[in-house]
Amino acid sequence: MADRTQYPHQVQVHPSRYEGGMTRPSLLPQKGPSTSQILAVVALVPVGGVLLGLAGLTLLGTIIGLCVATPVFLLFSPVLVPAALTVALAVTGFLTSGAFGLTGLSSLSWIVNYFKQGRTMTEQLDYTKRRIQERAAEAAAQVGQKTKEAGQAIQSKAQEGKESARTDVRTDVRT
Repeated sequence: MADRTQYPHQVQVHPSRYEGGMTRPSLLPQKGPSTSQILAVVALVPVGGVLLGLAGLTLLGTIIGLCVATPVFLLFSPVLVPAALTVALAVTGFLTSGAFGLTGLSSLSWIVNYFKQGRTMTEQLDYTKRRIQERAAEAAAQVGQKTKEAGQAIQSKAQEGKESARTDVRTDVRT
């Protein structure tokens, strides 16, 4: 097993001691909370309590309202269900109309910008084709360079192995 050395930056010092002289890490902080922490607790505990109370009152009001409104919903459901469906369909129609309008405006904006540039479709296709060819050439050159480096590394390792085999044979012959 390899020898382990311990460097000074890896040493842990725990000043608290208990029976037997062995050290033990302290679970409690060595000093009390800071003034800012105390002020934060003093300020936030009442705010949290008030908000929790308001949440409870809101839940209670919601439950009471649901208990009171349930019989009313049952009595008027033949009217409310079609009304709710009508409102839902109207909202869906307005949202869809807005989405189609935005899509149409962005399409018109793109067309206007396209004609302002003055490029024809063939020019744009030629430009795109050149960019793809340039990037493919760059990638091929990079792959070729990496392959060349890997081949040189393998060749140097083989040469080192061959030389070490020769020295092993020479030492075996001498002994």
